[in-house]
Amino acid sequence: MGLQWTVILLLKMTLTGLSYGIVGGDSTSSKRHAVKSIQSDDGDIVDCIDIYKQPAFDHPALKNHIVQVCLLSMLLIQMSPSYDPTMDTTATRTKRSTDRKEDSSVTVTSQLWKRNGSCPRGTIPIRRIRKDLLKSKLSNSTENYGRKKPRLFHHIAQLNDNATSNLQQANHSLAILLTEGYSYSGGKGDIKVWNPFVETDDEYSTSQVALQNGPYYDYESVESGWAVNPRVYGDRKTRLFVYWTTDGSKTTGCFDLTCPGFVQTSHEIALGAAIYPISSSTGLPYQITIFIFKDPNTGNWWLQYGEKINIGYWPSDLFGTLKNNAETVQWGGEVYSSRVGKHPHTATAMGSGHFPDYISGNSGCVKRLRVRENSQELKFPEWVYAYSDEYDCYDVFYLGDYIEDPEFYFGGPGQSYKCP
Repeated sequence: MGLQWTVILLLKMTLTGLSYGIVGGDSTSSKRHAVKSIQSDDGDIVDCIDIYKQPAFDHPALKNHIVQVCLLSMLLIQMSPSYDPTMDTTATRTKRSTDRKEDSSVTVTSQLWKRNGSCPRGTIPIRRIRKDLLKSKLSNSTENYGRKKPRLFHHIAQLNDNATSNLQQANHSLAILLTEGYSYSGGKGDIKVWNPFVETDDEYSTSQVALQNGPYYDYESVESGWAVNPRVYGDRKTRLFVYWTTDGSKTTGCFDLTCPGFVQTSHEIALGAAIYPISSSTGLPYQITIFIFKDPNTGNWWLQYGEKINIGYWPSDLFGTLKNNAETVQWGGEVYSSRVGKHPHTATAMGSGHFPDYISGNSGCVKRLRVRENSQELKFPEWVYAYSDEYDCYDVFYLGDYIEDPEFYFGGPGQSYKCP
């Protein structure tokens, strides 16, 4: 009986410790639990939170983690992948070395807040959310804060290629390169970093790598890249993001740590923090390297940033079909606006705001496109298809001929003489 009451007491203590509620609470909730707080030059406040008190474990599917705390006095967090994802075959390693010598872009791993401090090991950096964003009418409710609005289906003419017949959806405009036909356990790419114009506060523009599975109306997805998203972040800075959903964003999923789900393990990177520096048409090109891969032993989907930092993972318990594998890998851009496909069209830009430009490179771009299928080897996909919902607004260009390693260019200005 004594042990039973001890377990119950520990469970209550654990639930109290974990349920600090970044979403649904107030702007000071993370501050109360911070081991350390860092003021960023861009106005952000980053709180260093004990890794065992992060919001991920409030998710119903992860309550087993909390029970493990009580019984074992430790949290069952996978602190690192069970294998080194950078250790590929000799051919792949040689190819990667060649890529680095020929690539004129500079890989970015820095964030502005790190200029003023760092979080100690055993904590994770969490960007503090402003109270006014949680209560904004754009969020509808705190439960919906941080979640994409669903890609509601609208009738379109059947396209000749079945692979693209289910992609066009209302209020979202995609310009992507996709591959399917195999079981995928990883997707990777070097994404050029820009700061596109976003017209209104309820719109956003992202460039990302995404792995998806499941039925059309309720697809499951894990995504990461950069975003300009005023509704979530309160400004128009370019920020690193992660995203997940298990039902096409109707009721599940969110950006970053704004809801329980993603388990962060790194003390070096703050999700939702501003990326620095940013590419410009007259300056140096900068890129981020995103690698999403499934751990073959645990089934968790890991996120690696900048070739070396394992930020954390989406636990396999979150998913249904995606627990086993992904059916498609996608690279490219997405714009959300209620004026997508309408007149006047939104002026929210994708990529750099320029249409695909493989000559100067001053557009959205993804290089070193890689997938992982059944083996651990990273390789270029067997088959790819470039697709855009609105070619006159956001176009695509796949450069696959006369080049050693194919590249994908995408983007556009939105509203223009071509896209009235």
